[in-house]
Amino acid sequence: MQYRKEPLENGQIYHIFNKSIAGFKIFNCEADYFRIIETIKYYQRYPVPVRYSELKRLSLPIQQQILINLFNQKKIVEVVAYCLMPTHLHLILKQLAENGIRILMSNVENSYARYFNTKYKRKGPLWVGRFKSVFVQNESQLYHLSRYVHLNPISANLTNKPEEWFYSSYNEYLNNIDNNLRICDYKDIISIKPKTYREFVESRASYQRQISKIKKLMFD
Repeated sequence: MQYRKEPLENGQIYHIFNKSIAGFKIFNCEADYFRIIETIKYYQRYPVPVRYSELKRLSLPIQQQILINLFNQKKIVEVVAYCLMPTHLHLILKQLAENGIRILMSNVENSYARYFNTKYKRKGPLWVGRFKSVFVQNESQLYHLSRYVHLNPISANLTNKPEEWFYSSYNEYLNNIDNNLRICDYKDIISIKPKTYREFVESRASYQRQISKIKKLMFD
C-alpha cells in the first residue's frame, strides 16, 4: 500500500489510517470508543466555538445550543465509513473544504490524546505520528475498501459478526442504528441497499477469518 504525501484534494475520497505508539491500547472500554466517535462528529465542521473537551464541561442546555448552531454549518469533511480498533483506526473520508481532512484529523487526534492522558493519568504522545492517507481511485475500490474496513474486527478475532462490533459504521450501512448516533453520510457516494451490502461484506468474512488464522500460525 502506497501512502500519499502530497496535499489532499477537495471532492476526493481517501482511506485514512493511524495507530498508537508501539501498539499501545488506546481504546480500553466502550466510553473510550464513543468518546472518539463523538469527537469525529463534532470536528466535521470548522471552525468550532470551543474545544470538545470544553463543550463537555458546559451545562447540557448550553451544549445543545452550541451543537445546534454548529450543525447548521457546512462540513469540511464527509465521513463515508470508519472502524475503530483497540490500537488503531480506519476512516474513509471525503474532503469538502481546503485542508479539511488535515484539520479534522489534527483536532480529533489531539482532542482524544488529551482525553486519554487525563483519564488514565498518562503523559506523552498517543499516536505514532501523522496519519497516513491512500487515494480512492474509483467506485469499485471504494466498495472493497469499505468492506475491508468493516471486516477489521473479524480479521482481528474480536467478534464473529461485523454487526456485533459497535465501534464501526457497519450498522449505519445496515440501518441498525438511531439517527442521532450516525456520523456517516455515504448514500450519495455508496448507493447500495442494506441487504445487498450485508451480503457483499459477509461473503468475505470467512476468508478474512481464515487469513487471520494463517497469519497467526506463521508468526506464533
